[in-house]
Amino acid sequence: MPAPPTHLLYLHGFRSSPASGKARALLGWLRVHHPDLHAWCPQLPPSPAQAIALLEAGTAGWPPATSAVVGSSLGGYYATWMARQRGWRCVVLNPAVDPARSLEAYLGDQPAFHDPTQTLRIEPVFMDELRALRCGPGPDLARTLAVIATGDEVLDWRTMHARYEGAQRRVVQGSDHALSDFDTHLPAIVAFLGLSTPPAVG
Repeated sequence: MPAPPTHLLYLHGFRSSPASGKARALLGWLRVHHPDLHAWCPQLPPSPAQAIALLEAGTAGWPPATSAVVGSSLGGYYATWMARQRGWRCVVLNPAVDPARSLEAYLGDQPAFHDPTQTLRIEPVFMDELRALRCGPGPDLARTLAVIATGDEVLDWRTMHARYEGAQRRVVQGSDHALSDFDTHLPAIVAFLGLSTPPAVG
């Protein structure tokens, strides 16, 4: 049984931020139950190459055996790459499988979800940067949990399911791309990561 993680990276999705409901729910749970765990949820730049450079620099020195990454949508694509590079445990939530193709429709200025006054400029070169991060199935999938909603209105759940064959797959009937029922999946996610709720005292 692997040791529980001491470090955890959370990666938000396209046009999202650390203010996402899933990020706040997971990090809030960790603050209460595992306050000594080092958790980091950075605001990712729109450039995939810059995002990965930020993540590599920010996690330099993290212990491979006790680090983990959780990523949602585009963050799941990044999380898969990071886990493959570092040998980390990984949880992906409705992960993007071929974002270079799906994001071509969003070239130009796009509003940020959690602050519509902010815009993100999506450049054509970003599609090449995404393709450079593509990684096929590998032994890391045995250390991966994929949470996949059949009601995802953005991504095809069957494509996600096929991409993560070999991983532990939790197929959610219905729900949506944002996993609005995330709280119901949190116990399974933290259990997969090797974290448990401390017993009550007294």
